[in-house]
Amino acid sequence: MSLKNDSFPSSVAFDAINSSLQSDDAERKSAIKSGQAIFAFVLTNTQGETDSWYIDLKDKGEVAKGEAPEGGKADVTLSLSDDDFGKLVAGKTQAQRLFMSGKLKVKGNVMKATKMEPILKKAQVGTKAKL
Repeated sequence: MSLKNDSFPSSVAFDAINSSLQSDDAERKSAIKSGQAIFAFVLTNTQGETDSWYIDLKDKGEVAKGEAPEGGKADVTLSLSDDDFGKLVAGKTQAQRLFMSGKLKVKGNVMKATKMEPILKKAQVGTKAKL
């Protein structure tokens, strides 16, 4: 099942991240060991609509729609525009730069948010051709 939402062009990155996590058991275990959190992403598109996805690096090592797994809660929620998320996963900007300029809002454990960048880098290979 695709995680892509046509109203959010950068959402193809969630498929790439999930594919990366599911394709290699050792990679998934490594990502869970380093992440130890559930990361929620709330994206806003150019029409002002929002949608959310989460990356579970606490238990399962998977990506899905919504703000957290059923019965769970995100450790950190990152809110940004679809365009900025696309730039972030494409390696055209850095999370720290977006945060400092007010384009990335972080709720929850900010220190956990710093563990997300290496996971997003894994998606760069899979999304560069698609974005």
